[in-house]
Amino acid sequence: MRELLTIKEARDYATEYVGKNVTPSNISYLVQYGKVRKFETNGVTKIDKYELLSYYNSIAKHRTAEWKEKLGNDLNWSLSFDKYKEAEILENKQGIISDVLLFRDDCLNKLKQFKDDSIDLIITSPPYADQRKKTYGGIPPNKYVEWFLSISEQLLRVLKPSGTFILNIKEKVSQGERSTYVIELVIEMKKQGWLWTEEFIWHKKNSFPGKWSNRFRDSWERLLQFNKNKKFNMYQDAVKIPIGDWASDRLKKLSDVDKIRDNAKNGSGFGKKVSNWLGKDMVYPSNVLYLATECNNKKHSAAFPESLPEWFIKLFTQEGDIVLDPFVGSGTTLSVAYRLNRKSIGIEIIPQYIEVIKNNFKGN
Repeated sequence: MRELLTIKEARDYATEYVGKNVTPSNISYLVQYGKVRKFETNGVTKIDKYELLSYYNSIAKHRTAEWKEKLGNDLNWSLSFDKYKEAEILENKQGIISDVLLFRDDCLNKLKQFKDDSIDLIITSPPYADQRKKTYGGIPPNKYVEWFLSISEQLLRVLKPSGTFILNIKEKVSQGERSTYVIELVIEMKKQGWLWTEEFIWHKKNSFPGKWSNRFRDSWERLLQFNKNKKFNMYQDAVKIPIGDWASDRLKKLSDVDKIRDNAKNGSGFGKKVSNWLGKDMVYPSNVLYLATECNNKKHSAAFPESLPEWFIKLFTQEGDIVLDPFVGSGTTLSVAYRLNRKSIGIEIIPQYIEVIKNNFKGN
């Protein structure tokens, strides 16, 4: 005889059984994707207690076996075996993916379980203030700094001394005025021990034109670089770009001044020697990135293009390094890191996005 539970009763039972918090949305997901059957009783959705028990038992058995195999394939990861067992299983056509760890959890809770000095690069785009309320609840601008500092404290702890943290963030406009929470956050993070090393600009080269009564359309976002030390790993040759059409005309006929270092007239100490560019096809880029926005349906409200994490992964890591995205969303950072032969860790609290990531890896 079936023992039927409401969604709330199933949530309480599952939480006690697995020893970790299970939400009603987690249970609803099991029903939605056919993991357990649903029964309607007087208009109320219920599920079989023993089907739920069987599901969690099968998952536990499967994960234990798979993660033992996975750990054996790669002993150099910084996370413990206990934490491996909590990760989602990612697969593609070649089998289980051993270089990507995906956790369904609140990022602050999960970060506290990571070891000190274990991550080479952190790149993420957290929910902006008062944005994505339907999925992440939204954080008011006046609470944003306090909310993020608890997370950045853990990021500072887990980042290697030679590592880098890239934060994609942009102020919102409210009642015709820009918020100051990003500026306030930078100041407070410096007090926390971070070095604010650089600010990159992501110029969205395919954004549509537009205006408001007192401003024009946003076509750029901040990418703030933070470090723990002044000396950090940076592989600048990996992001060189073609020198451009200007060189053929400008370098065709050099003046005497072009052949020596010409110092700036304002006494800044800066200068240039134009002849240095002779014979060069590739040069170093500026701190403005001209990248198109993500136009394909990533099933996420604010997915960034693959070219964005790709540029920073190439600049700040080498093959085999570990990349972390604590707000991984639809998994763009993980996909790019995997393609570039880096290990990666993603944390995401929304079950639907976890499934999007798993399906994307499975499809590729």
